[in-house]
Amino acid sequence: MLLVVDIGNTSICFGVYAGKKLVGSWRISTITGKTSDEYGAEIVNFLDFGEIDRGKIFGVAISCVVPSMLPIFEEVSERYFHVKPLVVSRASQLGMTILYENPKEVGTDRVSTSIAAFELYGGPVIVVDFGTATTFDVVDEKGEYIGGVIAPGVGISSQALFERGAQLPQVELSKPESIIGKNTKKSMQAGIIYGTIGQVKEILSRIRKEIGGNPKIVATGGYAGLIAPEVGMIDTINRDLVLEGLRIIWERNFRP
Repeated sequence: MLLVVDIGNTSICFGVYAGKKLVGSWRISTITGKTSDEYGAEIVNFLDFGEIDRGKIFGVAISCVVPSMLPIFEEVSERYFHVKPLVVSRASQLGMTILYENPKEVGTDRVSTSIAAFELYGGPVIVVDFGTATTFDVVDEKGEYIGGVIAPGVGISSQALFERGAQLPQVELSKPESIIGKNTKKSMQAGIIYGTIGQVKEILSRIRKEIGGNPKIVATGGYAGLIAPEVGMIDTINRDLVLEGLRIIWERNFRP
């Protein structure tokens, strides 16, 4: 079995594959300062809960956009699973051309989701990742990554209002019943949620106009379930897209 781990700024997603089948996936918070033993024990507990024998894990693939966390998870891989992990980078066999001015600037999570989207849905395809940031990644019909968009995410917008507005509370990120709020909490929820929906619609419209055709649009990320159904332009939601991409990358590096 293969353990895949995506380390993001807000959360860490990990899952286990038996062949091409995802047999379990989980999401935990990214907390700097935790030790490899703490993270290792947490992951092992989830595997035990899912009745997954960690002794059968023969490979580990890691995508990381938080540099300080990478050594911790490399140690988790080697101490708890006795495997030297594949850390996805530009040196990995990706099977996708990155047409960025500096390909190293594209986060490995974005590369992973783009690879998975093209493999699963073909091209052209647009991936909208509702994470810490809301990112848009565009893959053409040839399977080449042609670029993308980075915008503030739902969580960032909410946190910024709370931190910079002296009298504004921290609110739960949920869709209010009405666009017109009758109190501060509802007004903030309306602004954050519907503001993000409008932002996503506008960016997707401009991308589609620029590339032409009828690209497939796939949503992923922690806030996809909250925002994507309201956009009206998104074809499918796949919350495990980054894990699928890590599996594909691992296979391209280790299987003939």
